[in-house]
Amino acid sequence: MRNKVLWVLFFGVLMAALDIAIVGPALPAIKTAFAVDERSLAWVFNAYVLMNLVGTPLMAKLSDRYGRRSIYVLDIGLFAAGSALVMLAPNFALVILGRGVQGLGAGGIFPVAAAVIGDTFPPEKRGGALGLIGAVFGLAFILGPIVGGLLLLLSWHWIFAINLPIAAALGVAAWRLLPSARPSASSAFDWAGMSVLAVLLASLAFGLNQIDAAAPLHSLRSPQVWPFLLLALVLLPIFLQVERRADDPIFRPGLLSTRQLRLACALAFGAGLGEVAVLFLPSLAVTAFAVSESRASFMLLPLVFALFLGAPVAGRLLDRIGSRAVILGGSALLTLGMLLLWLHGASLWVYYAAGVLVGLGLASLLGAPIRYIMLNEAAATERAAAQAAATLFTSVGQLVGAALVGAVVASMGGGLPGYKAAYLTIGVVSLALTLLAFGLKPRTAELEMMTGQSVAA
Repeated sequence: MRNKVLWVLFFGVLMAALDIAIVGPALPAIKTAFAVDERSLAWVFNAYVLMNLVGTPLMAKLSDRYGRRSIYVLDIGLFAAGSALVMLAPNFALVILGRGVQGLGAGGIFPVAAAVIGDTFPPEKRGGALGLIGAVFGLAFILGPIVGGLLLLLSWHWIFAINLPIAAALGVAAWRLLPSARPSASSAFDWAGMSVLAVLLASLAFGLNQIDAAAPLHSLRSPQVWPFLLLALVLLPIFLQVERRADDPIFRPGLLSTRQLRLACALAFGAGLGEVAVLFLPSLAVTAFAVSESRASFMLLPLVFALFLGAPVAGRLLDRIGSRAVILGGSALLTLGMLLLWLHGASLWVYYAAGVLVGLGLASLLGAPIRYIMLNEAAATERAAAQAAATLFTSVGQLVGAALVGAVVASMGGGLPGYKAAYLTIGVVSLALTLLAFGLKPRTAELEMMTGQSVAA
């Protein structure tokens, strides 16, 4: 039964992850179909990212209150509805609306899936289950462009139409197989906290997204950047105050009260920074080896395969040696890969070797290890909220990382020196992650926590 549940979760996360990789090939066709410019076209991604950020804490909290099964099925239904809206959209505004609905649904799929694993699997098997889910993102990166290219032979509409039968099958399977327990929700939903958090996250994401990598310091003075970053900064203490007064807060301030949980969120933020560095590897390849952009993308395959193969291995290692050892190893590999790119990034064999190290390092940070800590440390009634916290910190790390790497590259005048300086910067961040990981609980203390959790359950 557990294996069937795991496969339902796996394919649900795969459907959402594939959408990120599969939409890229369709952008030129969408641009032509609706006669929009590049700035407008960017909202095909921006709308998805913004609503994904909002959907993550909302859906996680709803699943803690009303049960995993109903909210997981709701997320799949929203994703399908958004896909249908994009597919049938008569104008570009509805395309953007559909992408927002997709992002809202997708935001809850991964954290709810991780919470289901915590509810369904015994502590000694959670690492392996989370590792399999973590491998989804490497698989999506491999399959996405291929599937997108094949569907484009028919029409860009099929990239979204293909989601409908998959979502229907997943919805039926999830309703039959996922646990149906529904916690009692005696207090009103924290709409005030959710509203403030939604505006805060949207403002932060939009402001960081609008920073111009070519002139980061100048763009900070832009009315499309600083007012939104300022608004996010002002809303943060307001949000914390609202949550302290709420009967059932969307994000209980005490959720990160333990050192282990605070370290996990800091590691998630740093892992997001490291993940963004991967996006700039094709640009480094174009600059260093004078290859085409398409070939530079294929040069990422060793890294992607390392991520895909390393994620389930890291998950199994979690069950054997614990989170501290796995995260220490992963952050050390990530540091080594980044420093090699800084020192010898213009050497082809070093480029590939560093890519493999970075892939293995990210496999040991993203996905299973940090979520494993959150499952073990958070109360059963807050498992999805804890998973949402990990996702949000990773997402904010990605947003900050994109602005940071762009700023470093631009400050060095671009070209090979700029990219090497950027990888030195991320290497220093990765080294800081390694030092942070020493503060995590040793395996014996982690086993004691998991044993107590099992007894309490």
